[in-house]
Amino acid sequence: MSDTRFILVQDHKGMMWDLMLYVPTVVALLSMVIKFWYSGDVSLAYLFSFLASFFFIAGANRILKTRLMLLPSAPIAIEIGRPVTQIIMRNGEQVELVKDLRVYADYSGRSFGLAGLDKLGQRMQFVFHKGQFSSIKDYQAIQEILKTS
Repeated sequence: MSDTRFILVQDHKGMMWDLMLYVPTVVALLSMVIKFWYSGDVSLAYLFSFLASFFFIAGANRILKTRLMLLPSAPIAIEIGRPVTQIIMRNGEQVELVKDLRVYADYSGRSFGLAGLDKLGQRMQFVFHKGQFSSIKDYQAIQEILKTS
């Protein structure tokens, strides 16, 4: 079925960058929660606690799903074939993108998004980072293959 298969690896360097981004952000937001709570401005404390929760969940999802690939719904391999592109998940599920396949590259060149419709017509989206590929050649090759297919 597959013309080309790319096995993804854990991105420890990217995980460290994400930790350096999310941990200080969440700590700063929580410190503002404490400040506002004890100064009597409870409504701002609730607002900043929501923001801290949001950034914590977003950061944890990004690290556990895309960087370390520990969550069951994390992609662990990509198979690119002529009729379909298949994403293999950690839990064994396989998502086949059969129609309207699009590649979204970021400006820095460190990641790209892959979106398409599955067999049921639902739009599926995935993000892949440069560090998830075993080599730079694989990272560049998959982007070229996806652009031409």
